[in-house]
Amino acid sequence: MTSRTSLRAPWLRLGRIERYILVQQARALAIALGVIAALIMLIDFVEISRGVGSDVDLSGLRILGLMLLKSPQVIIQLLPFVFLFGTLAAFVGLNRRSELIAMRAAGVSAWRFVLPAAGAAFLFGVLTVTALGPAASAADGLFQRERSRLSGSVAGSSAPEAVWIREGDDSRQMVIRADRQDRAGGRLLGVTFFIYTNDGEGLRSFSERIDAASASLSAGRWRLIDAVGAQIGQRAVRYATLDLPSSLADEEAFERFARPQSTPFWSLPAQIARVKNAGFSATAYDLRLQQLLATPLMFAAMSILAAAFSLRLMRLGDLARMSAAAVVLGFGFFFVNQAASAFGSAEVIPPWLAAWLPPLLTALAAFTLLFYTEDG
Repeated sequence: MTSRTSLRAPWLRLGRIERYILVQQARALAIALGVIAALIMLIDFVEISRGVGSDVDLSGLRILGLMLLKSPQVIIQLLPFVFLFGTLAAFVGLNRRSELIAMRAAGVSAWRFVLPAAGAAFLFGVLTVTALGPAASAADGLFQRERSRLSGSVAGSSAPEAVWIREGDDSRQMVIRADRQDRAGGRLLGVTFFIYTNDGEGLRSFSERIDAASASLSAGRWRLIDAVGAQIGQRAVRYATLDLPSSLADEEAFERFARPQSTPFWSLPAQIARVKNAGFSATAYDLRLQQLLATPLMFAAMSILAAAFSLRLMRLGDLARMSAAAVVLGFGFFFVNQAASAFGSAEVIPPWLAAWLPPLLTALAAFTLLFYTEDG
């Protein structure tokens, strides 16, 4: 009688070898993550101390808090190198202890211990995109707001920065300019509304200009105080108060669009829709969304690449050179990723191609090397 266990596909089971490989990989990844995180936090601590800390009298504990808000976002961006260095260190260690030689002498295929490592990296990539990334994005957004607040307290109000907001839909667009903003009172001061209308063919024409002493956003409407409006060919009309419909959320009166890096994964689709409805280009947000979707594949590809370069037997030599080649190739794909991002941001290539091309190239190179190493 066939047992239930024997009915499972072999690749769905994790035997002792697979579990042992995963434990060794997890230890090496933890060490690599610790080293990279420590370097990033040290650099951020010094940067914050010289930047914000030089303008504002901040205690060491406050600088440490700002560093803990900023560093996670940078650490997540460098996680592909964590999987490259960590997996490479794990498999090189197994090779130096002749454990890989024993496994392969016993007839164990390299795919049997490389694919579970890649699968674990893929699952961690999913966790990063869905949970760790949004938390880091929220922390980065909080850091940006706190830095702006501290910088604003130093700059004072002698040279206020103008605020520009754009919103609308298919039938109407509004461009809003304010001389300054009152965050405490939730108002924009010295506001001018330029209102445009769209016809059925998508042509936009200027409709009305409204100047107001102040404007506040609440419950889906702008409340203008002491306003003067003028349409084309008509006399100006003064209003004590005037309400204009708005598609913005209340908190977006001051921060219309967050940076793509500060936008959580789950908020990106809605953010892209709002940016497009307002008439802005959403290329940066599209690129960010596609890069996050490609993250699990990048982690898995880096793990396979590192493992493939470390499978050469110690007795054949050149292990150090192969490991160095893996690091160089990993950095090469990093620069390819940066170049593709630049082309995607400039709309030279589509955002989806800019995001998926580097991990696909990494995966193809890793599988090619692994096929060559394992099957000759």
